[in-house]
Amino acid sequence: MIPAAHPLPHPAPAEAAAPPARWQALWRDAVRDPRELLALLGLDPQALGVSDAAAAQFPLRVPRGFVARMRAGDPADPLLRQVLPLDAEMRPMPGFSLDAVGDGAAKAGHGVIRKYRGRALLIATGSCAVNCRYCFRRHFPYAEETAAAAGWREAVAAIAADPGIDEVILSGGDPWSLATPKLAELTDALKAVPQLKRLRVHTRLPVVLPERVDAALTEWLAALPWPVAVVLHANHANEFDAGVDAAMRRLRAAGATLLNQAVLLRGVNDSVEALAALSERSYAAGVLPYYLHQLDRVEGAAHFEVADDRARDLHRALAARLSGYLVPKLVREVAGDPGKRPL
Repeated sequence: MIPAAHPLPHPAPAEAAAPPARWQALWRDAVRDPRELLALLGLDPQALGVSDAAAAQFPLRVPRGFVARMRAGDPADPLLRQVLPLDAEMRPMPGFSLDAVGDGAAKAGHGVIRKYRGRALLIATGSCAVNCRYCFRRHFPYAEETAAAAGWREAVAAIAADPGIDEVILSGGDPWSLATPKLAELTDALKAVPQLKRLRVHTRLPVVLPERVDAALTEWLAALPWPVAVVLHANHANEFDAGVDAAMRRLRAAGATLLNQAVLLRGVNDSVEALAALSERSYAAGVLPYYLHQLDRVEGAAHFEVADDRARDLHRALAARLSGYLVPKLVREVAGDPGKRPL
């Protein structure tokens, strides 16, 4: 304790830069080296088939708080499997492509994707706090197609020019990797679009880096003029902890509706037990199960694929086990379809 007689430090000059938010410091401190990640978990990179080529193509990034939820000494840990670059990613597989869901063909403006009636998706940024190995946009040309370019002007103009768009979806990358003032810049511009009825945010940050849900973010969220749905992305019950639960409470207090979409992944959640635990744990955190996606067939992710027949069997068993509101819809995204295709 500092004695009361000691003088207080001089205040910082007014022009000094504000310190970074805590979440931004944690973001910068993410693990980026597969060998460091495995050393933290007491695992051997050679035995696991870690690929330098896969890591060079799609770099490892994982927050240390998410690493702390992994089981040390377990090479089959479901959280580790989602982020570890492996040799299997570099094997070409028929039917797997760079653009698995037809994003390129659905471009409707700079960083604007228009696939479904009434909805426009904004590629807000290419940044994510965690790089998931099965990501369907792992090959997306973010440098050329980000809606934030030029102060959002082209993206907002494309939405305003289409009176049939009444819902905007913020996606990426992860839109909440942007600083809150940048998000406010976008939503301030969207307030001039009279036909908008809803805003949706697709984000993994409150799960992998719950510190992102800070006071500035929740104040921005609570002040928005539209109903807001926050669609989170967790694939396994172990992704939830006390910090994530607290972030979910803050989001609900700000007025957001919370939904979870998961991807069915071999070796991660392809059992009835794992899927039931995910639904129950997400609901306990105040998040309603929404979608269970079949894997988008993006190049580099074939080792995660679960056959459709197996997926249907798992979904039927899940429906027999849980209350209906805990059972997500089993779907696949097919390029050109007017909505998600039920399986």
